[in-house]
Amino acid sequence: MDDETDSIYPSRSDQEVHLLGKQLESTRLSLQDIRRRLDTPLVGQHLYLLEEVESTNVSLRAIARAGGAEGTVVVAESQTHGRGRHGQAWFSPAGVNLYASVLFRPRFLPRDATSFSFAASLAVYDALRELGGEPGIKWPNDVILDGRKVAGALVECATRGHEIEFLILGVGVNLNVDPVTLRAGLDGSGFAATSVSHVLGRTIDRNAFTASYLNQLGRWVSRHRASGPEAILAAWRDRDILIGRRVQIRAPGGAFEGRARAVDAEGRLLVEDLLGERRTVISEEVRILD
Repeated sequence: MDDETDSIYPSRSDQEVHLLGKQLESTRLSLQDIRRRLDTPLVGQHLYLLEEVESTNVSLRAIARAGGAEGTVVVAESQTHGRGRHGQAWFSPAGVNLYASVLFRPRFLPRDATSFSFAASLAVYDALRELGGEPGIKWPNDVILDGRKVAGALVECATRGHEIEFLILGVGVNLNVDPVTLRAGLDGSGFAATSVSHVLGRTIDRNAFTASYLNQLGRWVSRHRASGPEAILAAWRDRDILIGRRVQIRAPGGAFEGRARAVDAEGRLLVEDLLGERRTVISEEVRILD
């Protein structure tokens, strides 16, 4: 990785760059530190730690197309164009959070990709529990802490005919970003987000959390392979905070309100609208109303 702090903060004074460099040095991600904590054979055998990328998903996509092995991981200090669901920007400042993507080459049909992706939010959930947090999961893969979003996951699936060529699970977790900085970076949506350090009242060791997340992800993927998607869905439903809640669904064709009733076997959300009709939500934006 490039240790030149002035390449990260080109517009700051020499004194500011020096201070920021010291701060980043103390919180910088370390391949050695992450690797020595890994205990999963499925994830992290090939681990790339990059300074600044467009997004970890984009970087890993190139590796996947070049024949990268399953379980390959890309982690970055910052992203210039991090994305969440629906193409929404994911605020990705340097030196404070986790931005990671993991490559899989599964042998199931594309329709099962959504339920498989639940492994990512389950892994974040478990890693936060290890820290003493009390998280919840909001469909499909947002992780909530203290009523606000701290993490999101994005699945990218490349297909060849009716088969999956590769699948990428990308996550962003707000670990140590200051809430004021977060709100400024997210404009109006910042009040719906927070950071783990803000909720727990202490700085989070990013190397330890990264390894914990990857270890948990490996365990959930192993469970998926051993017991099928039903095991993942059952665990995910136990941690879900959305079912039974009144929601607004924002779709390209217009928004509607209703009550979230269930998540089906393919990971799709079933919502009962105000007329009592059950509607299937595949990828639309969901807002909790109560």
